[in-house]
Amino acid sequence: MTKNTVCFLLNNDVVTIENIDPNLTVLKYLREQRFNNGTKEGCASGDCGACTVVIAELTNNNQALNYKSINACISFVGSLHGKQLITVEHLKQGAKLHHVQQAMVDNHGSQCGFCTPGFVMSSFALHKQNNRPSRAEVLEALAGNLCRCTGYRSIIDAALVSSEHAEEDSFAQHYQQTLKQLNAFTLLPSAMLSNTQHSYYAPKNVAELAKALLDKPNATLVAGATDLALSVTQNLATIENLISLGDVVELQTLENNEQEFIIGSAVPYSEFTPMLHDEYHELGEMIERIGSRQIRNNGTLGGNIGNASPIGDMPPALIALGAEMTLQRGDSVRKIAVEDFFVGYKKTVLKDAEFIKDIYIPKAKAGQILKLYKISKRIDDDISAVLAAFFIEFDDNVATNVRIAFGGMAGIPMRAKQCEAALLNKPLSSESIAAAQLALTQDFQPMSDVRASDQYRMKVAQNLLQKCYLELQNRNIATRVVNYA
Repeated sequence: MTKNTVCFLLNNDVVTIENIDPNLTVLKYLREQRFNNGTKEGCASGDCGACTVVIAELTNNNQALNYKSINACISFVGSLHGKQLITVEHLKQGAKLHHVQQAMVDNHGSQCGFCTPGFVMSSFALHKQNNRPSRAEVLEALAGNLCRCTGYRSIIDAALVSSEHAEEDSFAQHYQQTLKQLNAFTLLPSAMLSNTQHSYYAPKNVAELAKALLDKPNATLVAGATDLALSVTQNLATIENLISLGDVVELQTLENNEQEFIIGSAVPYSEFTPMLHDEYHELGEMIERIGSRQIRNNGTLGGNIGNASPIGDMPPALIALGAEMTLQRGDSVRKIAVEDFFVGYKKTVLKDAEFIKDIYIPKAKAGQILKLYKISKRIDDDISAVLAAFFIEFDDNVATNVRIAFGGMAGIPMRAKQCEAALLNKPLSSESIAAAQLALTQDFQPMSDVRASDQYRMKVAQNLLQKCYLELQNRNIATRVVNYA
């Protein structure tokens, strides 16, 4: 194999691609070059799930396979390197439908059928991980798939059908063969792809990444592409040089020690969420509202921070927790607080050729509480209008440490320091909350946009302080929308 190639399995067939535009998405590759038209294009932004496919990749020290659903419409074709790509065409064996397809038929889960392949693939990925999923697990797995005509009851019923005693499918039969082939891919050179004008490179380690960025400091970094790809699919932009972080081994690490969590910048949400959920329940719950399962299977913490969006969901929580991050350029490494990373709208302290290496999140100590509130127009798979993060440390009901951060209230995610001062070293009371609400008007002058007006943003931010107070006064009170869904 030449160096300028990307190699992967399409079902059980080894595929090598070269001399192709790296801006090509997996969806367009499947439909326009492989003529696998079962995978549909709906929104071209990762919202509707019609384009859902499944990726099998190595896990557990390359001794096992992990099956995950992704949005083909916002995944670049270079990201397939070293993996197995499975589409709806690959599920049935001969004339016999796969279990998840047959369950959809038996439960009358399809009318027009346009969305059906995406639902089937999401259900397939779920059953590969859990052959007896609960209703909650089914709802979470299907949250990124939209249907406009069938209605969800029959689709949910189909996904609930246990596959525990189902006949072994072709993927189980070829499991060891697939595992062997994906391990063989790991011996290949770093993935490269280019046509005459555009290039893609996926370094395997930090040294290769640092050198590549020094050589091309204006290259665009891509991890999950869950936001970046929209510039191609929605804005019709073309990215000249892409450098992928997905194969950099040092950026894929997770560490859980006594003091903190250390999360590599290219670790997908779906991999690090469980350990954060155990430590900070509301953080885990909030992450499950960041996009869909397909988005969280590809999207990364480093990407959410590096994007520098004022409405990114993770930065306010990280700022409130006092999280830190390491940045690297060449051999030089520095550590900064997450709150110091943002300097202006879509502007950060990153230097040319510098990248985010990992993020350090402190663990909770006795008396410390993290409260998170995401305000959006729908509960799942939506962008925040306001995100509030309240970190308060109590000593006998006195707030001895307060860190409050908001997204959506300014050009960057930032702390509300006047609000913090109104609460610090005081008992939490209706009077101190009222003072903190007033102080918010000194911290922020929010803007109006398509998601919310400036007046709404300020009012909801003030109301969230009140909500936090009420929840802390009665820890068993049910105030969240999800409590009644």
